[in-house]
Amino acid sequence: MSRRELESAIEAILFVAREPVPRKKLLSIFDARDRDEANRALAVVIERYRERASSGIMIDEVAGGVRLVTRPDLHGYLRRFYEASGSSKMSMAALETLAIVAYRQPVTAPEIQELRGVSSSGVLKTLLERRLIRVAGRKEVVGKPFLYATTREFLMHFGLDTLKELPPLEQFEELLGVDEPDEPAEDDHEEIALQEAAVVEEAAAEEEERLEDEAIEAEREAAEAAADEEIDDDLDDDDPPVHDSTEPVVVEAAAVEEQGSTVPDDVMGVENE
Repeated sequence: MSRRELESAIEAILFVAREPVPRKKLLSIFDARDRDEANRALAVVIERYRERASSGIMIDEVAGGVRLVTRPDLHGYLRRFYEASGSSKMSMAALETLAIVAYRQPVTAPEIQELRGVSSSGVLKTLLERRLIRVAGRKEVVGKPFLYATTREFLMHFGLDTLKELPPLEQFEELLGVDEPDEPAEDDHEEIALQEAAVVEEAAAEEEERLEDEAIEAEREAAEAAADEEIDDDLDDDDPPVHDSTEPVVVEAAAVEEQGSTVPDDVMGVENE
């Protein structure tokens, strides 16, 4: 392939890619004999876009890959476009929760709730659906709650290559592009409703778990009682029979009589009695 053709192919791939394309993956698309030339073509494409200061499109190296993006100074126009298109903004509740996850990850829902002062179950669900956070495991404490951390999509969304590029916490709201409204936004009401529903669900789940624990405990106690009763019955069956103290004497006397021997009067007296 010619250099021009390689450059065009790379530019087309970056244009249609939904996420940053790692250099290794990008070069693997071409034949082995063309990869060195493709690597040089990629460098040319990157440099070309960097020189186009007046272009609304630029090359961005982020999250370990390369992508075509809009220029940051045009953010205001794009924001107006999406608002006019009816695209929903991220609520303040989501912003607060995302900031906590980003700067304190990995973090649990109870820890987030302690910092925010309200339940964040509904907000966490929204952020998970948007793939901005992920479940990163469980914390080895009582109850083993889920640990939450940011995703690669989070880095892509905010134009970061690594988490080390996160700005100071006070600048995070500006990075996110969310202005606090004078009154709750529509999606804030939705988040509040989700939070209330999550609280009800958590309470129901805790009650169900408590009833299950009580049922298990009752079954265990019943099984132990049945086992103790069975052991007592076995012990009763193993006890030797109790005989009358005079019975051996009577048997002995009968045996002596069969042999024609004289039985003492005191013994016969016991038998007669």
